[in-house]
Formats: sequence, structure tokens, C-alpha cells
Amino acid sequence: MLIVIGGLPGTGKTTLARLLAARIGGVHLRVDTIEQAIVRSGLARHPVGPAGYVVGYALAEEHLGQGLTVVAESVNPLAVTRGSWRDAGVRAGVAVAEVEVVCSDPVEHRRRVTSRSVDIPDLPLPDWQQVLDRSYEPWDRPHIVVDTAGQEPEESLTALLGHLERG
Repeated sequence: MLIVIGGLPGTGKTTLARLLAARIGGVHLRVDTIEQAIVRSGLARHPVGPAGYVVGYALAEEHLGQGLTVVAESVNPLAVTRGSWRDAGVRAGVAVAEVEVVCSDPVEHRRRVTSRSVDIPDLPLPDWQQVLDRSYEPWDRPHIVVDTAGQEPEESLTALLGHLERG
């Protein structure tokens, strides 16, 4: 199965993706990690454009082809990126679950954005205004929504697992 997790920075998607991958024994594929590796290689500077996503799609297909479950995590802000993740799952012949992680409490969301620390060396983190100004298209098809506001990460994981089991 391919589980695609998207959402604005600071909503809790990386934490949720890590917990999910660990719980189900899946591969966590993080586009931030791919993009920062491209930058460290000297091939590009931030923002790297579609390169990180294209590498992510290829890696997802490779892992899916080996029979592994993939948890692909990125902001995934555009209909075209969401469609490309879905296409990767279809090409691999697996089910695809699309998940949007939100934080409906703007005070909590801002606190998360402004207080988090970088976990990938030299990865630039957006400030609150950049998060607000970011281009983020509405989702145009049914998907799972997990609202992390006021929840501990394990509670969000339980909610997501419930959706996936029903799905």
C-alpha cells in the first residue's frame, strides 16, 4: 500500500508519518530529506522545484515493487503532485490512501511553526508568514483528513489507523 501524507508545515505530518511507518513496518519516504540531499550535492539550491518529488515517486515505486508499504510524506501542495503520487501507486499495482494533516487551531499551529527545531541539517524551515503565504491547492477528491489540533501524536496515529482500517 502507498499512504501519501500531505499538509502545511507544522501540522504534524512528519511526526505522524514516522509513527505510522514504525507501527505498520512501512518505509517512511520524506521529500524534505530528498530535497536536502539534492541541495547538499550541489546540484540545486532551495527551492529545488519538482526534483525531490520526482525522486520520491521513483523510490516509492521501487519500494512498492518489493512488496513494502510506503508512507510518502511531503507538503504535497498541488493537485499535480497528489496525482503523481497516486499514479506511482497505480503503476505499482497497490492501493493508495491519501491523507491530509491539518492543525485547525491557528494559535497552536503558529506555536508549532515558530518553536520547532530542524531535524535535517541545513534544511531551511519556513516562518509563520511563509506558511500562511504558501500556495496550497484545495484537495479535489475524497481523502482522509487528520486534525492534530489539541491531540498528542499517538492520538492522531490512532485516528489515522482507524481511517485506514475502514478505508
